[in-house]
Amino acid sequence: MELVSDIYDEMRAVLAAVGRRVNIAVEHARLLHLHSNAIFALPAAGVVVRIATNPDAFDQVTASLRVTRWLADRGFPCVVPADVPGQPFVEGGRVVSVWRYVPTVPRPRAIATDLGRLLRALHDQPALPEPPGRFTDPLAGIANALDQHPDFLPSTHRRWLASRISQLRAAWHTLEFPHPPGLIHGDAHPGNLMRTPTGRTILGDWDHVAIGPREWDLAQIQYTRRRFGRPTDDEIDRFFIAYGWDLRGWPGLPTLVAIREISGLSPYLRTAMSKPFSARELAHRLDTLQRQDTATLWNSPSAE
Repeated sequence: MELVSDIYDEMRAVLAAVGRRVNIAVEHARLLHLHSNAIFALPAAGVVVRIATNPDAFDQVTASLRVTRWLADRGFPCVVPADVPGQPFVEGGRVVSVWRYVPTVPRPRAIATDLGRLLRALHDQPALPEPPGRFTDPLAGIANALDQHPDFLPSTHRRWLASRISQLRAAWHTLEFPHPPGLIHGDAHPGNLMRTPTGRTILGDWDHVAIGPREWDLAQIQYTRRRFGRPTDDEIDRFFIAYGWDLRGWPGLPTLVAIREISGLSPYLRTAMSKPFSARELAHRLDTLQRQDTATLWNSPSAE
């Protein structure tokens, strides 16, 4: 299908407007990532600008700003919002947030252990004075994306995806979680960890923070192992040792992994009309899912 716009140009235009709005120079901004967000680093200004590709992300981004401020005040190692009044804000129809820039160094392979340790500390946090919303429908994002972009997928793919969403929603409501709900990150995989030059490991990308089942955070590493071939089995062992409880014996794990496979399609569907990689990867993932192929690996956005 022919691309309808250039999302890179759109995000650069939004960034330029953000620069004028908050009075920072953006000419030398470096695009780090464009997937669920366009993430621009501006080291000279000491900030990172995140522009959401989901037009309905305002409430999620608001929660991420509030929760990370609270966590940082408690000493939890996470990214921290920049001192920009009135954020998040909408610019060019996109939800924008501004964060403090964090210098990073390459991550060691043992970072899965760090993730287990950080999730243990996160899940042990006390009740928040202003908690984020509840995580009640992990498939809301992909269902909304399918409604907003009904004409991109062939009818057979669209019908299959709608049916699969319905099946997994029903399966979600039958799950009996062994732990009470609490504060969760919502997208806890090793790729969202950063290592600073001082050796500190911090957790980023809080767009999906919520009050929900802790098991959802713990299932992410099993999803990345199955679909991206990483971390290794030994690293996953170390992850659960660091966390202090092993999810792999819980019968609900396959359902969570299956839900994560479908929920993760939403940014690809949102950007497929203007980003060739998203269109190719969406087709590849749908093909493997419909054939129940769990051996063929998927490509991450960093591979484009």
